[in-house]
Amino acid sequence: MKHKLQRLLSEIDVIEIIGETDRTVTGLQSDSRKVEKEGVFVAVKGVTTDGHKYIPVVASNHVGAIICEDFPSTLEKGITYVRVADSAKALGQLASAWYGHPSQQLKLVGVTGTNGKTTTATLLYEMARHEGYKAGLLSTVCNYIQDRAIPTTHTTPDPLTLNELLYEMVECGCDYAFMEVSSHAADQQRIAGLTFAGAVFSNLTRDHLDYHKTVENYMNAKKKFFDMLPASAFALVNADDKAGLYMLQNTKARKYTYSLRNDADFRGRILETRLDGTLLQLNGHEVEVQFTGRFNAYNLTAVYGAAILTGFNPEEVLVNMSKLVPVAGRFQTFASPTGFTAIVDYAHTPDALVNVLDTIREILPADGEVITVVGCGGNRDAGKRPMMAREAAERSDKLILTSDNPRFENPDQIIAEMRAGLDTDALMRTVCITDRREAIRAACKMAPKGSVVLVAGKGHETYQEVEGVRHHFDDREVIAEIFKEL
Repeated sequence: MKHKLQRLLSEIDVIEIIGETDRTVTGLQSDSRKVEKEGVFVAVKGVTTDGHKYIPVVASNHVGAIICEDFPSTLEKGITYVRVADSAKALGQLASAWYGHPSQQLKLVGVTGTNGKTTTATLLYEMARHEGYKAGLLSTVCNYIQDRAIPTTHTTPDPLTLNELLYEMVECGCDYAFMEVSSHAADQQRIAGLTFAGAVFSNLTRDHLDYHKTVENYMNAKKKFFDMLPASAFALVNADDKAGLYMLQNTKARKYTYSLRNDADFRGRILETRLDGTLLQLNGHEVEVQFTGRFNAYNLTAVYGAAILTGFNPEEVLVNMSKLVPVAGRFQTFASPTGFTAIVDYAHTPDALVNVLDTIREILPADGEVITVVGCGGNRDAGKRPMMAREAAERSDKLILTSDNPRFENPDQIIAEMRAGLDTDALMRTVCITDRREAIRAACKMAPKGSVVLVAGKGHETYQEVEGVRHHFDDREVIAEIFKEL
């Protein structure tokens, strides 16, 4: 692709320009290693590094233009220097312009919140497909352009990747796109320049405090998404979450709510629940769904509301609700040959763990036993480690603390920090097995008939990250292998 620099610059708020703007540029990059001759380099002040320090290197490669917040002390001839107040925001806006504003050619709906983003976004994508539309999905598990799967590395991609994927969706003839919007993405302006047709807020509990530092900062990062919505968009929030109405305070979008407990535009109600499904009432209509638990009832009520607000036929939406199937690694059940059930779930926050375990307890008979296998990720919010162990112990008969993705931390130290949250009674019912495969094996070996083994924290992930290296590891595969031994 090639573009006129002058036209690109008309998309952003420019403070000062030094050099020629009537020129053709050949590429757009924020990675100094990828920028090409006559391309545009955007120097972004990131979390781990500041792109401004690479300006001299980029300038020596004869780029066409450099967009930055601070001009370098030496300006090279033949390069156009552009100063902006926020280069991260400029990158998002330029990326959108570079690919021809693909989000304006789709109905793009974003989903944010601590828990439920992946399920809600994925089910909306599936709903669109059931409705007969072409659609795309950007999610934690996998990106899709119609049936074509594209591996994902972040919940929300960087602006260039994001707009390229949306552009490919447009080229493929997609009518709709659904995406997860992480708090990091909103805070880092990765979604700047996008035009959303709608936004959904699920809930807010403690998460990502290693980055945001406080829950208030975390909440405000998500609110930025709603603040940027146009008046033509819809904003659908969970009225049962105290942060829900806060998201709507400054939005220009049309405001809607969903709830399981209060009056709302979209009202859900659980009539019956089992391990393999739920009889749900949505705005007075009964529908059998292939999901279990109150948290999934919230997700499905959000999907029902968002699908209707997106423009799908309400009667067809209700029919198609029963066709939707659980997302990989989200309350995924496996029946063992010895009569117990194993459940794999992505629950990696205290609140998500509570939701899953409470759901299991609601369904199991009073004498049913719950064995939980859980760990915590390294180089992330350490404050939630004792909380995770405590919540798991309170709702489990037996608890096995194990390794998750230790990253660059010592897994035994992480487990020790989790164990510190347990009282004497809980410690009596807890064992620590660092090797995750052995921890899952031990849980399955000790599980009596009629019990449930919950393997929490990694869900859909197919790797375990240790010392910067991702080793293949899939909880679901491990369970299948262990079942053969039973």
